[in-house]
Amino acid sequence: MRRLRRIKILATLGPASSDLAMIRRLFEAGADLFRINMSHTPHDKMRELVATIRNVESSYGRPIGILVDLQGPKLRLGAFTDGAVQLQNGQTFTLDSDKAPGDATRVHLPHPEILAALRPGHALLLDDGKVRLIAEETSKEHAVTRVVVGGKMSDRKGVSLPDTDLPVSAMTPKDRADLEAALVTGVDWIALSFVQRADDVLEAKKMIRGRAAVMAKIEKPQAIDRLADIIEASDALMVARGDLGVELPLERVPSLQKQMTRMARRAGKPVVIATQMLESMIQSPVPTRAEVSDVATAVYEGADAIMLSAESAAGKFPVEAVSTMNRIGEEVERDPTYRSVIMAQRPAPESTAGDAIADAARQIAETLDLPALICWTSSGSTAVRVARERPKPPIVAITPNISAGRRLAVVWGVHCVVAEDARDQDDMVGRAGQIAFRDGFVRAGQRVIIVAGVPLGIPGTTNMVRIASVGPEGDAHI
Repeated sequence: MRRLRRIKILATLGPASSDLAMIRRLFEAGADLFRINMSHTPHDKMRELVATIRNVESSYGRPIGILVDLQGPKLRLGAFTDGAVQLQNGQTFTLDSDKAPGDATRVHLPHPEILAALRPGHALLLDDGKVRLIAEETSKEHAVTRVVVGGKMSDRKGVSLPDTDLPVSAMTPKDRADLEAALVTGVDWIALSFVQRADDVLEAKKMIRGRAAVMAKIEKPQAIDRLADIIEASDALMVARGDLGVELPLERVPSLQKQMTRMARRAGKPVVIATQMLESMIQSPVPTRAEVSDVATAVYEGADAIMLSAESAAGKFPVEAVSTMNRIGEEVERDPTYRSVIMAQRPAPESTAGDAIADAARQIAETLDLPALICWTSSGSTAVRVARERPKPPIVAITPNISAGRRLAVVWGVHCVVAEDARDQDDMVGRAGQIAFRDGFVRAGQRVIIVAGVPLGIPGTTNMVRIASVGPEGDAHI
């Protein structure tokens, strides 16, 4: 199952894609890892999906990553006496701690932390930004607001606060229960929703204790202001454009997407572009031209992965959505200008041995026009550092740890193989050639470059580069 593209595809599972046959079809169409959204998935169903994905993985012999996306704090209004009201521009509307049903003048806000943190001048966005309020008078019991953009408002609609730094954790009691269930089940990635600060990521990592990698979803303005610290604390980043586009002006989202993609790459952390990438394919077998351009832009930017949400989870054409994304990725990467765009964005290597080796390996592989760059990696970090360089040849990562292989499913350009660790350097070189030969990356007589850490099997010791020739049986020798 060798992919003919470097960018990875993350497909969300749901009612349209939860049985073995459909998950198998999605993998064959191009999905490299799968997302389980805990906003809609009970624990029993999550465990069933994980078992099904592992079944597909074992039948293909290639690591498949699983990402569990935690719901995060959902802020909502209370209920109205008549179920809904019409808010008019310019009117006064109060949010308060009174649990009585609301009317056209007030409604219960069951979040005392919002009332405590709101200040005059702060905006409140209701129902995904369709209605906009500005706080004029605030206290711990109520907030008097002015309606700037009116509209219909009904029971328990969502509340977004682009100007307010809420002193709440990114993890609710539900998230903690979901997280523990996911970790016990053995998932590979945990996505944290509504991250505001690096401490939100560190809090989750204390619970996770290395059992999964952490992906911070950037969807709040507060996170943008602290992006460098959040990236440093996280293992990966998701540009969650849906909620980001609610709390920020829509026209800012494309530039922020580019900035986040480049910052994550500079830090050597995988970055996923998400939300509404092929939205029309929920109902249509073909996307709009604008959606195709949107997906292509993420590929040109050098993002590690592109994500499908409702398109694969609840849409009418889940397989078509994945195969469309797969074709767009392949076509962009065939474009003669693609390499020049990727090279122009390449960050300077960091001053570590691992980065210096990764940069040197890329230069050698491209100078000699080698067909593959092979990494032996215990934790996956060697492959991640090499992928940061976005080399021209494919990256073949060989690891003895299935968990490392599954986490690498989200990383740009990495074809991962799980194999017994090398006994010594000769075995390492010989089997690197055999694996690359077997999987169709090299032919007899060609040369490959091999990157590893010595002594073998110790994470974080990337310090060796070898150029080897591949023999007629695929075995390599220096």
